Amino acid sequence: MTYKKNDIVHIKISDISAEGTGIGKVDGYALFVKDALIGDEAEVRITKVKKSYGYARIERLIKKSCFRVKERCTIARQCGGCQIQALSYDEQLRFKRNKVRSDLIRLGGFDEEYIDRIMEPIIGMDAPWRYRNKAQFPIGTDKEGNPVAGFYAGRTHNIICNTECYLGTEENKSILDIILLHMKKYNISAYDENTGKGLIRHVLIRKGFNTGEIMVCIVINGRDNESEYIRGQKELLNEISRVPGVKSISVNINTEKTNVILKDEVINLYGSTVIHEVIGGIDFAISVLSFFQVNPVQMEKLYDTAIEYAGLTGKETVWDLYCGIGSISLFMARNAKAVYGVEVIPQAIRDAYDNAKRNHFENVKFFVGKAEEILPEFYNSRADDEMKTPDVMVVDPPRKGCDQNCLDIILKMRPNRIVYVSCDPATLARDLKILISGGYELKRVRPCDMFPHTVHVETVVLLSREKVDGYISIDLDVELFESKEGRA
Repeated sequence: MTYKKNDIVHIKISDISAEGTGIGKVDGYALFVKDALIGDEAEVRITKVKKSYGYARIERLIKKSCFRVKERCTIARQCGGCQIQALSYDEQLRFKRNKVRSDLIRLGGFDEEYIDRIMEPIIGMDAPWRYRNKAQFPIGTDKEGNPVAGFYAGRTHNIICNTECYLGTEENKSILDIILLHMKKYNISAYDENTGKGLIRHVLIRKGFNTGEIMVCIVINGRDNESEYIRGQKELLNEISRVPGVKSISVNINTEKTNVILKDEVINLYGSTVIHEVIGGIDFAISVLSFFQVNPVQMEKLYDTAIEYAGLTGKETVWDLYCGIGSISLFMARNAKAVYGVEVIPQAIRDAYDNAKRNHFENVKFFVGKAEEILPEFYNSRADDEMKTPDVMVVDPPRKGCDQNCLDIILKMRPNRIVYVSCDPATLARDLKILISGGYELKRVRPCDMFPHTVHVETVVLLSREKVDGYISIDLDVELFESKEGRA
């Protein structure tokens, strides 16, 4: 049967896509149904038709999935932030573990039974709310001309008004309300993406969970006038600084018509240029432009897993690629002979050195540049053998995965072990395929839920150049995941 747009059909959802969309079939025709969960039975309206599949939205929910729970946020379905908030937390973890497993088998070409044997339980959260230490809120204007803050609706740049996100910290709402009231009082315009005009573009808020320190950065399209970046600036700074914990207020200048939120120019207006966070006993200074994992609770679990996989005894040399401000590097340095970090962003390397110095680590060095350019310099030079042939190589690349040239030089340097920390199972599977073909064996896999209520998942894997008898320790009778709370 041929279907067309606006047809209403009866469907039972049997699967869920990597993006968190329900999947069902009608007479063999696959439909991706927004906000649908496995087990839902519904009447849906077809919104887009392709040759072998289509898209639809729920018109009437006939039977609810047994995995469906009440969403905590009233705008969860409109907002693009929490794609699977209506799914019980147990099932979220099951979905994410299966996502990693499926990509390794389907895209990586690994044997199904082998993956089931080496894959370990996903690391879940005990309390999967209020976990984000960083949020970036776009600022816009509603139909009445009032300034608003919120998040973009899925696949759009339409702002869904919301200053109370249950993934972020409670202080976010207080700070945003102050800024929006100030904009209204002083008639300060919000940035308009279509015209490129307007002053306030975004508000970035960071918090150190273990220190309580808060950073506020207002992204602006130039400056309001010669004497102030923002009209009534002194009053605004005074109001924001009264929020308990605020230690830093700055502006970031972004005058380009771009989707990139932050540019390089940061002007500090109040307090320090950094805030501090303490993870695993290590004191990290975090600047506006620093990359730092957004979930500090899970970050420590993720890095502890990476250290366990690295198998450090205090005698090893470690290269940490895509090292950011040195967070994994310093975790590794506690148990390694020497650690060398590589990062392309100069400010991040400056932060990494500051963090190493503050925490009295003398066995770490950092290099600015692309890993695929820095590593060959050492491999082809008269550098110490331990730098040319490290014991452990750690990679924690962005979502696009490792550069092909980076993988090539890793294979040339032939570390004994590779610990790959991934934020995208698909690119992880692709890169593992290359490393395996270069002589490595996949030994351990463990997903970690860094982003509850979203479809994203982190994964740590261990590859070994040598077959290590007895190294893998997996209890096949363990539960599929670890979570004390179990329900959202």
